[in-house]
Amino acid sequence: MHRLITAPFRPLTYTRWLHLCVPVLLVAVWLFIDDEIPWAPALIIAPFGLIPWMRTAEGLQAQFLLTPYDRGAEESAISTVASKRWGDRWRTVLWLEIRLGLSFAAMLATVWLPAFTVELLTTAFGCPIRGDVMLPVVPPPWLAAVLTPLPLVVLLVTVFLMGELITSIATRLLGPSAAERLSVLEERTEQLLERTRIARELHDTIGHALTVAVVQAGAARAAGDPAFTERALSAIEETGRTALEDLDRVLSVLRDSGPRPSQRPTLADADRLLDSTRASGAEVHARLNGPLETLPGPVTREAYRILQEALTNVLRHCGPVPVEVRVEMKGMQLELEVSNPLPEGPVSPGGGSGSGLRGMQERAALLGGSAESGPHKGRWLVRARLPLST
Repeated sequence: MHRLITAPFRPLTYTRWLHLCVPVLLVAVWLFIDDEIPWAPALIIAPFGLIPWMRTAEGLQAQFLLTPYDRGAEESAISTVASKRWGDRWRTVLWLEIRLGLSFAAMLATVWLPAFTVELLTTAFGCPIRGDVMLPVVPPPWLAAVLTPLPLVVLLVTVFLMGELITSIATRLLGPSAAERLSVLEERTEQLLERTRIARELHDTIGHALTVAVVQAGAARAAGDPAFTERALSAIEETGRTALEDLDRVLSVLRDSGPRPSQRPTLADADRLLDSTRASGAEVHARLNGPLETLPGPVTREAYRILQEALTNVLRHCGPVPVEVRVEMKGMQLELEVSNPLPEGPVSPGGGSGSGLRGMQERAALLGGSAESGPHKGRWLVRARLPLST
């Protein structure tokens, strides 16, 4: 009821009114050509609904005039995509026919009801009505004065209700089909997966670089040895340069312009990762067995990130302690293990919020593998198994 009362003061009422009246122009043109077949426009417009771009044109009109406040929204109730299936084309045909019929009714109300008001007003002032009388019964002047506003009120109510009706029909006949909704859902899923992947990339790269820098700086300050400080600064510089390169590569994906500065690191770059960990003071014993350079791209890239996250957690929670690393191809899977002495105090898997462990598990799961971590024989063990058939 509140919407009906405020309808005369809302611009939306008049944009919907305009949308209702536009198709009558086609009827007017046809009646000017041939007034003996007034129903011919209904046959003329039907084939146009089978043209794919007609759905786009009607959708844009409906969005602009029927639901202007929804324009630019992430998901509009009215689609502007061209018809790709016959079901969408037949829905467009039905929409055109219904729109033409409602348009004709709206135009009749727009013409007749104000004419009634004029005749009532003329009668109220005691003036004779010239020409054909449209009122079914001419009331006395006093009653005509009372009834004068009534046709305009009926007109506003009619326009409001027909506007609501045409909008509801538009959302049903011009709304996204099930296939279009599925396509949008798939696109959003791809975007979310890409955002998650970029977040993991930033977490692993920047997290490792900052951890190495913090450990190196702390060790250099504690050592008080100029030579050790020089080595620590060199390690921080190298780690920072690598992190900046990875950050530039990730941001280039977000910008989606220009060539990537380099490809994502793989297990072929594991020596650089192990050296930066050693430079932090950790004693790393690594066994890299098998032709790792022949690994599938997704496997070797995700394995590198898992190894990076595991080494970062060692430095972050235990400091420069002895670390055992084993990377080996066994049959049709790659096994990766990183172990270190348990830290003093309570153990927090993945540290902090646990995003590191979740990140490793997600990377492995995307490839159909698994990753786990926890105490094992007095040490902290990270183990990942990645299938090679990816």
